[in-house]
Amino acid sequence: MQKPLAIRTLARLQNGSDFPALNAAWGADDPLPGLLAIGGVLDVPTLIKAYSRGIFPWFSEGDPLLWWSPDPRMVLQVENFRLHRSLRKSITHALAMPGFELRFDSDFAAVIAACANQCRNGQNGTWIVNSMVDAYTALHFAGYAHSVETWVDGRLLGGLYAVRLGRMVFGESMFSHASNASKIALSALVAYCRVHEIAWVDCQQNTQHLAFMGAGEISRASFAKHVGTAVLQSAAQWRFDPKYWDAIF
Repeated sequence: MQKPLAIRTLARLQNGSDFPALNAAWGADDPLPGLLAIGGVLDVPTLIKAYSRGIFPWFSEGDPLLWWSPDPRMVLQVENFRLHRSLRKSITHALAMPGFELRFDSDFAAVIAACANQCRNGQNGTWIVNSMVDAYTALHFAGYAHSVETWVDGRLLGGLYAVRLGRMVFGESMFSHASNASKIALSALVAYCRVHEIAWVDCQQNTQHLAFMGAGEISRASFAKHVGTAVLQSAAQWRFDPKYWDAIF
C-alpha cells in the first residue's frame, strides 16, 4: 500500500503578520508546489513587502488569498532576450507607422482590464479578479505598478503591466489585440531595462512563450538573493525614449 504524501502545514497570515521563510513553501511532493502562505491583506505595504522577498499573490475568484514563491523561478535576464527576426520586422514596421506610439503608464486601468479579459489557452476564467485589480491599481497610484502600451491611431492594441521596485521588474500579465502587440511592449520593457541597468525581469512561472523569448529557470535562493539587492537600488524615471530601441537592435 502506497504511503500518503506528507503535506506541510501552510502559514496562515493575519493582518499585519509577516511572511514565513521562503523554504516553508510547499515542495514538489505537495499538492501545490510553491504555495507559501494563505490569508492576510492585499494592500500596498503588504505587496511591497512580498515582492521585495520574491513572493507574489495568485488566486482565483472564490479562493482565499494565496501567496507563492515557486522553486525554480522563471526569469528573463535581459541580456539573454531573443529578438527573433519576425519580431524585429514587426517592431521596425510599427516604428515606421505614423499612428504608432509606445507609451508608459498612459492608461494603466485599461491595460490591467484588458489583461483580466484576455482569453488564454488552457485557462478558464482569470486570476486577475476584482480585488487584484483594485490592489494593483492602488500600487500603480503609489508609484510601484506600471504599464507598457502599444497604441495605433489612438487605439490600445497591446501591452503589459509589471511591478517595479528599485532596479527589479516583476512582470505580471500581458494582452494583445493585434499580432505581436504585447511582444512589442515586452521588447520595449527589455530596452528600458538594458538602458537603466535592470538585469532581471521576473516571469514567475515557466511558459513556452517566455522560454522562446529567452527566459529561463533559476533557483529560488538565487532569485531571492538578487531581488534583495536589486530592490534597494535607486529607481530610474518610468518613461520611454525612442532612442532606447537601440539597446535591443
